[in-house]
Amino acid sequence: MKGFKQFLLRGNAVDLAVGVVIGAAFGNVVNSMVKGLLTPLIAAVAKQPDFSSIFFTIRGSKFLVGDFVNAVVSFLIIAAAVYFVVVLPMNALMGKLHDKPVQPSTKKCPECLSEIPIAARRCAHCTQPVPVDAAAAAAPARG
Repeated sequence: MKGFKQFLLRGNAVDLAVGVVIGAAFGNVVNSMVKGLLTPLIAAVAKQPDFSSIFFTIRGSKFLVGDFVNAVVSFLIIAAAVYFVVVLPMNALMGKLHDKPVQPSTKKCPECLSEIPIAARRCAHCTQPVPVDAAAAAAPARG
């Protein structure tokens, strides 16, 4: 029981549970908006009094086209909301945190293709002379 209690009270499990509950509630709000506002608007354009009642029948099977369109519109609204409210701000934040490009500390030896320090003048593996880049020559040597 102790391990189960630790699992339940771990931050990630609680955050996930809250996210699922909030997501379900948001989905219900969007579905209500689609069914109560957008569906009648589309139905007015399609000249149907109730858009969700649009269907066709083939050999006794009823195909609910209106309900499918409701589901697609709900999905698109939820996906757009998640993208613009969560993904874009998170990408912008991560971009600000990682805006500095990482300078490479090694380069390939042109002779044996092994990794050597940027400022190296000779390969440690094959002992061939290696041309030094101007930027590497200006960088302080480590070691």
